[in-house]
Amino acid sequence: MPFLQNIGLLATCTPSEGQGEIGVVPNAGLVWQDGIVQWVGAARDLPAEYVGEPVWDGAGKLVVPGLVDCHTHLAFGGWRADEFADRIRGRDYLEIARDGGGIASTVKATRSMDEEALRDRARNFAHEMVKLGITTVEAKSGYGLNQETEIRQLRVYEQLAREGPVRFSSTCLAAHVVPPEFQDDREAYLRLIVDEILPVVAEEGLATFCDVFVEESAFSVEEARCVLEVGQTLGLASKLHADQLSSCGGAELAAELGAVSADHLECISAEGMVALSEAGVVGVTLPLATLYLNQSPPPVREMIDAGVSIAVATDFNPGTAPSYHLPLAMTIACARQRMTPAEVLKGATRYAARALGREGEIGSLEPDAFADFALIDAPSVEHWLYQFQANSCIATVVDGVLQAGDIEGAAS
Repeated sequence: MPFLQNIGLLATCTPSEGQGEIGVVPNAGLVWQDGIVQWVGAARDLPAEYVGEPVWDGAGKLVVPGLVDCHTHLAFGGWRADEFADRIRGRDYLEIARDGGGIASTVKATRSMDEEALRDRARNFAHEMVKLGITTVEAKSGYGLNQETEIRQLRVYEQLAREGPVRFSSTCLAAHVVPPEFQDDREAYLRLIVDEILPVVAEEGLATFCDVFVEESAFSVEEARCVLEVGQTLGLASKLHADQLSSCGGAELAAELGAVSADHLECISAEGMVALSEAGVVGVTLPLATLYLNQSPPPVREMIDAGVSIAVATDFNPGTAPSYHLPLAMTIACARQRMTPAEVLKGATRYAARALGREGEIGSLEPDAFADFALIDAPSVEHWLYQFQANSCIATVVDGVLQAGDIEGAAS
C-alpha cells in the first residue's frame, strides 16, 4: 500500500462543479492499494493505519490527476504536411477537401494499412502520450469509412487497452464524412452505417460511443439524428463533432439526444450554449485544431458563464491537429481561450472524464478512484501551464504502477 509523501502541491480535482475548482492541498500525501486511491489529504493528517507503508517521494513537486485526452483520432495512416503548407498559402479546409485532400486522403492511407501496422503506430503514440502525464485516451475510428477498416481501427484500440500503459475509451465515427465511393448515394452509406457497421461494433463490444461529424460538408442534423438514435438503441452513447466550421445546430442536437459531449464548438450559437447547459452536455474544446486551422477559438468564456462544463483535448489527427501534446493544448487554451490554468486542468481531468462517462473513476484523486496521477516539475498549476516546456512531467502512474519517468521509492 504505497504512500506518496512530500507532495508540494496536490490538485485533486474532486469538486464536481465549478470549472476552476480543483481541490488544492499543499504539503499533501496520497495512499493507494491495488490501483485504487484509499486516502488523500494533508500529509500531517495521515491516518495511523497507513504509517509504515512503503514510501514514494514526491520531491516537493506538483501532483495532478492523470490527464484524460477525451478526443483523439489515434489510429491512422499517413500524414498531411502538404495541407499544412497549403493552408499557410491561403487555401482553406473545405477547398482542400473538395480536391481530394483532408479526411479522404487519410482514409485512403488508413485503408492501405493492415491491423498490425496500424496497431504498432498507435501503440507508439500511446507510449509517448503517457510520458506527458496522459493516462486515459479516447480514440475514434472514422478513417476507414467501410466496415472492414472501421472495425480494424476499433480492434486496434481494443488490443491497446489490454496492453496498456494508458486506458482507452473507444468511439465509432463511421459517420465522419461520406467516402468517395458513396458520393452519389449518401443514403446507401447511411444504411451501411446503421444496418451493418454499428450492429457489429455493438455486438463485439468494440466501442462505448457513437459519434457523427455534423457539418455542411459532412452530415446534416437529420442524418446525424438517425445514426445516433440507432447507436443509442444498440447501447452506444452519443458524441458529436458540432459547430466546428459553421453554426448548423450540432450543439442543439447534442442536447436533444442527451449526448455525453459536443466537441469543437467554434461556431456554437447562443441557443446552443443554453441547450448544452440545460442538458448537462460537456463542451469539449480542441485548441490545437483552432490553432492549425487559424480559426477564431470557440466562445469558451461565454460557455462557462452559461453553465457549460468545458473539457480540453487535443483532437490528435494527421491533418488539423497533428500533435498528441495535451499540455501544449492546455497552455493554448489559457492563452487563446481566456481559460485560467485551474479551469484548464479541470477540463483536462475531471470534466474530460465526464465527457467519457467516467467521472469519479478517472480524472480526479479521491477514495475509490483509480490511482492515476502525474508528478509535474512545477510549484503550481499556474507555473506549469505558464512556463511551457517540452515535457514538465517527471513521472506518470497508471493503476498505481509507475509507467513513465522515475519516483524515488517506486518500483516500476
